[in-house]
Amino acid sequence: MAVQINPSILSADFARLADEAQAVRGADWLHVDVMDNHFVPNLTLGVPVVESLLKATDTPLDCHLMIADPDRWAPQYAEVGAGSVTFHAEAAHAPVRLAREIRRLGARASMALKPATPIEPFEDLLPELDMLLIMTVEPGFGGQSFLDIMLPKIRRTRELISRHNLPIWLQVDGGVSAATIERCAEAGADVFVAGSAVYGMDDPAEAVRALRAQAEQATLGAPWACAH
Repeated sequence: MAVQINPSILSADFARLADEAQAVRGADWLHVDVMDNHFVPNLTLGVPVVESLLKATDTPLDCHLMIADPDRWAPQYAEVGAGSVTFHAEAAHAPVRLAREIRRLGARASMALKPATPIEPFEDLLPELDMLLIMTVEPGFGGQSFLDIMLPKIRRTRELISRHNLPIWLQVDGGVSAATIERCAEAGADVFVAGSAVYGMDDPAEAVRALRAQAEQATLGAPWACAH
């Protein structure tokens, strides 16, 4: 499976989002953190900014909705053109119906799990999803330290995906950097959200390339990748 690097614009300069999107050309996706000050204690952006970003970049948008009532709001992000829409398992009332609606509208359907939420109860939902997001920090703020205790959960999630032979991407978000990305890749992740590790560097595009190279190298020797 190909490694994908998704720079998070939460760490970008919001006054220069169009320029910041261009600064990471070569990235696979732009990760857009949508927060509503209800599900998480922070407020960021919404559909109008996503629509504007889509006009400013050819890089597809990976929208991570840290919001209450995603059943109502998530489809709008697919409707305006987001390539991937992630809702939180903890917030969705009818996750299967929501995932199917997101797919019907032309986007990839993804479900996120907070650190304390186990993956096992959602095993039967996996065929409805295109990606799973394992949060490696508590959602709500950028710049947090990576939670090593999430590595076993990443491994268990990869094992479930492999057991069912599903083409699901496994994304990690939170504290992903040059110091942590290899451990995530070895555990089973193949999509990596990086904020300050990209936009905090002098050359964000080079940071994307370097992170990709690290993850690809770590994946080569990973047991889960060798099994495919």
